[in-house]
Amino acid sequence: MTSHTVSAADAGTWLLGDRKVNRIGFGTMRLTGSGALHQGTPSDRGQAIGVLRRAVELGVNHIDTAAFYFSRLRSANELINSALAPYPDDLVIVTKVGPARDAAGEWTTPARPDQLRGQVEENLRQLGRDHLDVVNLRLMGQDSISEHFGALAELRDAGLVRHLGISGARPQHLAEAQAIAPVVCVQNRYSIDTPGEDEMLRACAERGIAFVPFFSIVGEGRMAGATRAEHDEVAAVARTHGVSAAQVRLAWILQKGAHVLAIPGTGNPEHLVDNVAAGALRLTEEDLQLLDAIAPSAS
Repeated sequence: MTSHTVSAADAGTWLLGDRKVNRIGFGTMRLTGSGALHQGTPSDRGQAIGVLRRAVELGVNHIDTAAFYFSRLRSANELINSALAPYPDDLVIVTKVGPARDAAGEWTTPARPDQLRGQVEENLRQLGRDHLDVVNLRLMGQDSISEHFGALAELRDAGLVRHLGISGARPQHLAEAQAIAPVVCVQNRYSIDTPGEDEMLRACAERGIAFVPFFSIVGEGRMAGATRAEHDEVAAVARTHGVSAAQVRLAWILQKGAHVLAIPGTGNPEHLVDNVAAGALRLTEEDLQLLDAIAPSAS
């Protein structure tokens, strides 16, 4: 498939609140340079900006970011601002708050509820926006999220945030959050070899909430640039369709439900086209059975 025929619209659309997005989006963590959080990423700023612009040209209108996506080289939010502002009307930028890093990049104590406004304002400033489309509360091991999510709901009421989501969450957290304010998305780790999200997938589908998996290409043990050997089953399906293993992984994710959105990230222009093209790949029942057998999901 050549790049000029590729479109993120091939994957179909879903609503994040009142914002329609194509189901293939783009995650920005890998654009920001080297470091433990950003393995296998390029350090060329011009290329990173080019990849963001190319993503939008290919129909990507859902971009995932965070103020804590930064390295000594650059910040994801600054790259987005430089590459895409003034922003297209249909572009939905999703950020997340909760975790915190100091200026040296070291992880520090997660934000208290009263510190979330400062994190939201930091994202607004970096992105050059007067409001954020969607803000996810990234859980940091807490059992209850009511105080943190309540603080974000106040910022939503104040107009700083349009929609809210949660990340790294369990079904009980979703219920707790929904009792406070509407939830438009749940962003959890999920891939062929990192299963166990069946209950959350169902809960989101029943409520019309987007389920947004992260690390869906790299999978378990593949954080450092996917250097581990690929599963034989994934490779076999890829050969059958004449596509890459990454495309198979993304297509598998997308076929878990119409409410599932993908946000693969890359700093490589060719990999970007390859990832977006996965939205047009339709796996057969035989393919899905083969892939599901890699790591049976816990219900």
